[in-house]
Amino acid sequence: MDCGSLALKGGWVATQNADREILKADVLIENGRITQIGEVGSADEVIDVSGCAVIPGLINAHTHVSMTLMRGIADDVNLEKFLEKTFKVDAMRTPDDIRLGAELGSLEMLRSGCTSFVDMYYGQNEIAKAVTDIGIRGFLGWVVLDEQFTTQKGSPLANCENFIDSHKGLERIHPLVALQGVYVCSEDTLLKAKDLAYRKDTLLHIHLSETRKEVYGHQASTGKRPADWLHDIGFLCDKLLAAHCAWLTMDEMRKMAETGVSAAHCPVSNMKLASGFEAPIPEMQALGIPVGLGTDGCSSQNRLDMWGEMKTCALLHKAQRLDASVMSAQRVFDMATIEGARALGMDRELGSIETGKMADLAVIDMKHPAMVPTFQNNLISNLVYSCQSDCVLHTVVNGRIVMKNRNIVTLDEGNIITRAQNMSEKFFL
Repeated sequence: MDCGSLALKGGWVATQNADREILKADVLIENGRITQIGEVGSADEVIDVSGCAVIPGLINAHTHVSMTLMRGIADDVNLEKFLEKTFKVDAMRTPDDIRLGAELGSLEMLRSGCTSFVDMYYGQNEIAKAVTDIGIRGFLGWVVLDEQFTTQKGSPLANCENFIDSHKGLERIHPLVALQGVYVCSEDTLLKAKDLAYRKDTLLHIHLSETRKEVYGHQASTGKRPADWLHDIGFLCDKLLAAHCAWLTMDEMRKMAETGVSAAHCPVSNMKLASGFEAPIPEMQALGIPVGLGTDGCSSQNRLDMWGEMKTCALLHKAQRLDASVMSAQRVFDMATIEGARALGMDRELGSIETGKMADLAVIDMKHPAMVPTFQNNLISNLVYSCQSDCVLHTVVNGRIVMKNRNIVTLDEGNIITRAQNMSEKFFL
């Protein structure tokens, strides 16, 4: 789609390029791509961003966006009781409320400068409609599991393939194959899902080693820990993005690194569900495993706020390791941007502000009280430790302004909020 040209002029640009340069520069966007960084002349639309920081759009590497309508439905319980409650509600859901939940979640993410998200759910055709209408970028995984465990009509694997075939190549829609986890996926299902991902050239996504119960239960039934077992059956591969990874051994991590697996770290959800105090992220990164940052769904995390996720990620690892340097602001910001893109195999297109890349950007108000004082040398620290969603002024996805001056311009936000409040009531009765 031809979006015309857009110039963001006079801001500090946190490029997230290989040198992590922060430049005082303009950014020119043409036809959805970044075409110039420097002194820019005229454009179809010019926005003065002096006193602001221009950053790559944040990437939420794991969520369940439609579960926004289930926010607060299963708090203060462990994962097993949480799943029991949410699976019951899932069975009640309609196409209309799946779409509405995705609209509400997309609103929340765009307001916080998050321009891409990786999703795992069924009914992705409805979620894709919401993504298309509101203007966010969605990596949408139709969830696959053994037929005996599903509430889906028909075969989950066939449903996933149909979704991919009908949505691949659409603007801002990146369909993929998603698997619930080893506890509801047989070896046959897993390998057929992997084959589907290779045949369709898509990403493969799975919950992995999220809880101690999952790991020990799988070990009791197969004699192997989940990641070891997945390696031995030939499932681990460079198309795989594994979410959570809270209970991994060094040997499992080495196998993941050797096979090219990426990870999505969800610290807030893992802490809230008491799934695991800390995933071994520093060890994974030392092995070269790309690690992105995710919120998980609103029914377990309650917010789709990448700013809170970044700060929590940094503090959690510092506290657990008794080492204030172990997870620096720059490393965490990388996880939400360029490393998140690398985890998705999209680092040539997303995650940094460089010429030729897709124009997914956010503009941060450095005059917001939470961001004062900000200078070039403390910008990244302030973004990770101080920034919050209402510091985001503008959000641009694929070269199109979707939020301007804190107002969503693509859909009626008030209407979505009112309908979401009313439609979700049935889940809480």
